[in-house]
Amino acid sequence: MKEKNIVQILRDSRYTVVLSGTGLMAESGYPLLRDGEESYEIEEKYGYSFEEIFSSGFYSARKELFFRFYKEVILKAAEIPPGDGFLALKALQDKGFVDSIITRRIAGLEDRAGCRNVINMKGTVEDNVCPSCGRHYPAEYIRQAKGVPLCGHCLVAVRPQVCLFGEMIDNGVMTRAAEEVEKADVLMVLGASLNTPLCSQLLQYYSGSMLILVTKKEHYSDQRADIIIHGRCDRFLRGIVSEAERQI
Repeated sequence: MKEKNIVQILRDSRYTVVLSGTGLMAESGYPLLRDGEESYEIEEKYGYSFEEIFSSGFYSARKELFFRFYKEVILKAAEIPPGDGFLALKALQDKGFVDSIITRRIAGLEDRAGCRNVINMKGTVEDNVCPSCGRHYPAEYIRQAKGVPLCGHCLVAVRPQVCLFGEMIDNGVMTRAAEEVEKADVLMVLGASLNTPLCSQLLQYYSGSMLILVTKKEHYSDQRADIIIHGRCDRFLRGIVSEAERQI
């Protein structure tokens, strides 16, 4: 019954926006580099915490170690393909049920799953730029480089276009995300509690009629949602796709 109700809500929605959180990534097998057990392994192997090494200051001062970490940890994790949740999200978008997707994650999973109108608030690993000439390089260029990846034209260190610790999200990107949330009548939060930075930055712009929250763990902030589902996002999304197909 719940799937039927949500399918009807999405059918009736004028504009639906999805906030895609860490939980959806974890279901695809992605390591929680900042909060999980991996954070201890990173500090033991590299001698610095995840926050220290994945920072703008570290990139500027210790490029060799930064890019060793970036290739061995960040880009290695980014090789994991999008899981069922992202594929189901793409299927919902194909059915016209989802208009826009916003995330703070940098692996580009939504894009790789084929989703459209995705706002990557912190950028993605696929965009790397020479700070001198502005040439763009894909993640594979960084992976294949020996040591620090240099621009083939300027011989200047290429800069990943992701938001590192110590940096602010680009104002233009933030404005675009806020505008998307502002025009949504249905907002669906997947794999994040409502007090996370993803939600706390954007919920202030939401004035729609239906906030749907899907998250694995209960949290005191859940009460702000109109519909609360505690469980896996991928199972929820597959259920919605299946129900929508049954109603055709």
